[in-house]
Amino acid sequence: MVIKDKKYVLKKVKEEDVRFIRLWFTDILGFLKSVTITTNELEKSLEEGTGFDGSSIHGFTRIDESDMIAMPDPQTFQILPWKTKDKLVARMFCDILEPDKSFHKGDPRWVLKKNLKYAKDMGYTFFVGPELEYFYFKNSDSEPQGLDDGGYFDLTPPDVATDLCKETILSLQALQIEVESSHHEGAPSQHEIDLKFTEALTMADNTMTSRLVVKEVAVQNGVYATFMPKPVFGINGSGMHTHMSIYKDGKNIFFDPDDKYKLSIEAKIFIAGLLRHAPEITLVTNQWVNSYKRLTPGYEAPVYLSWALRNRSDLIRVPVYRYGQEQATRVEYRAPDPACNPYLAFSVMLAAGLKGIEEEYDLIPPVERNVYEMTDEEREKEGIGSLPENLFEAIEFAEKSELVREALGDHVFDKFIENKKIEWNNYRTQVTDYEVKRYLPIL
Repeated sequence: MVIKDKKYVLKKVKEEDVRFIRLWFTDILGFLKSVTITTNELEKSLEEGTGFDGSSIHGFTRIDESDMIAMPDPQTFQILPWKTKDKLVARMFCDILEPDKSFHKGDPRWVLKKNLKYAKDMGYTFFVGPELEYFYFKNSDSEPQGLDDGGYFDLTPPDVATDLCKETILSLQALQIEVESSHHEGAPSQHEIDLKFTEALTMADNTMTSRLVVKEVAVQNGVYATFMPKPVFGINGSGMHTHMSIYKDGKNIFFDPDDKYKLSIEAKIFIAGLLRHAPEITLVTNQWVNSYKRLTPGYEAPVYLSWALRNRSDLIRVPVYRYGQEQATRVEYRAPDPACNPYLAFSVMLAAGLKGIEEEYDLIPPVERNVYEMTDEEREKEGIGSLPENLFEAIEFAEKSELVREALGDHVFDKFIENKKIEWNNYRTQVTDYEVKRYLPIL
């Protein structure tokens, strides 16, 4: 990996005649924010950061404490693969600082760094590989129209979504984001891009960048891409299945060649931690009212707290594509959707797994049959619980969770819960089209 420092950035900008630099960061909900500076301001920004009004960013600070500093991370410097009026534009992700240069506790990137440091103090490096599912539509109207009628792994006509996917992957590669694979997903006009695993902070940055690139390429081609978890009734929603592994001293500690499942004790109790704390962290991995329209039985989305080697109906799966290989041994957590804030989602997933390791939780046996086909009595007998059914239940679980509070920190935790309560209250007071069509003619 190329080590990028301030000197590298200044040299590259001059060599490539870059005219503008976009400084990126996110609010607590994972919306990408940007401050653009010219090359004349670059050296100063790299040394001192760039000031902005933090009170205008959701979850950051109050209006009477509004001065914030966006400090560019030179290691994230990349030239964007599209131009502004024939002029090159670059980007860098930023850490958000207080005026005294201390880290701002409302910065999601800082939250993830804090959790990664906790893991590092245990001797661990956390690696992540998400699968980003999304839809292409002809428009962004309330009745979206898809581009194709394809299904899982279908090869759609090259003049429709295939070219969009190719262009997206080439753009990601230009940004040095490695793509493992891409394919058509199960629903019409639904697609997936799998990012090659890397350490979690880089992957969170890559996830934010990838979502922007997918949307930007779509706009440039006159269509609309969405990461909304469930945009269309009656078909599969979009998930962000997240593959995780932990390394220590350069070795994957999840792998044990002598175990029946090729899983180490650490892997099993990491899984146990995820299962036990899944209801608590779901508010973070699935943060929208719409997220719970996806988390329903029958659409390949996980609902029940179980794990298995192959079964895709379970919350946690251990992929067996390359069974028995150290590098390929990982845990796939299937609940998250691609509309989450990846910095916070990776934080709570790591915290749940590490809690399992620290407390040495017991792991229930893997499920060898379809969990959806089991009766409630059978699931109860097997000790299989379930995820929250809606945003309100998810809020209740998270609000009582010491683990989520510790992972996010008081500042982000309180602001996040506050925002989600407002969203739920706004949603539950709406009169929907379903209600009007169902009840108006008969009541």
